[in-house]
Amino acid sequence: MKIGLESNIIRYCLRDVYFITGTAYAGKSTMVKMLADKYGMVFCGENYHDGLGDKVKEADRQPNLCYFQTMKDWQEFVNRSPEEYDRWIRGCSSEAAEVEIAELLRLSGRGGKIIVDTNIPLAILREIADYHHVAVMLSPQRMSVEEFFNREDEEKQFILQRIYESPDPEKTLANYKACIARVNSEERYREYAESGFYVLERRDCSRDTRQEVLKELENHFRLNEEEGSR
Repeated sequence: MKIGLESNIIRYCLRDVYFITGTAYAGKSTMVKMLADKYGMVFCGENYHDGLGDKVKEADRQPNLCYFQTMKDWQEFVNRSPEEYDRWIRGCSSEAAEVEIAELLRLSGRGGKIIVDTNIPLAILREIADYHHVAVMLSPQRMSVEEFFNREDEEKQFILQRIYESPDPEKTLANYKACIARVNSEERYREYAESGFYVLERRDCSRDTRQEVLKELENHFRLNEEEGSR
């Protein structure tokens, strides 16, 4: 038997949680960290729920979250088709949503505001969070693909090394970039842009816009209003 909670109950329990979602290379991780530091919020960065997920996931219930335990090897991972990769990413988001919500309910019980870098599907976010508690950050598909490996990110650099170890690294890299492009497709971009949530689009990488974006987000989340009323 699957036990469910009505979304209005979850929404109430997560009333002090703020979500940032969107496409790759849009600045989500940076903004979550900056907001957490400035306002003393509980920081839930990318994959913050992995600790709980690793303890509870089961291959027959969460096959996508268990993929790394069931795959043949890393060459299978980096050589999947864009269609397979996209299905896996969406499957992970769906399965992880329950884990994320469970973890956020646990953290909410401790009190204080929480800022989250999330992959919870938009349809679920509409049910569990108010407009001023969700922000969507977007980058153009070209940017998300071209800059994907140009970061000091251990996970991404690990994947890049597995690509270089393949029999045909050039072909494998091109295929993997096609996977990233599929996940960050124009269709997916429009889905986020037309979600009904507050949207910030990253267009210029030539200058540092972090403080500008931070101000926009804190205004949207109304964090500065609450700070000023203390």
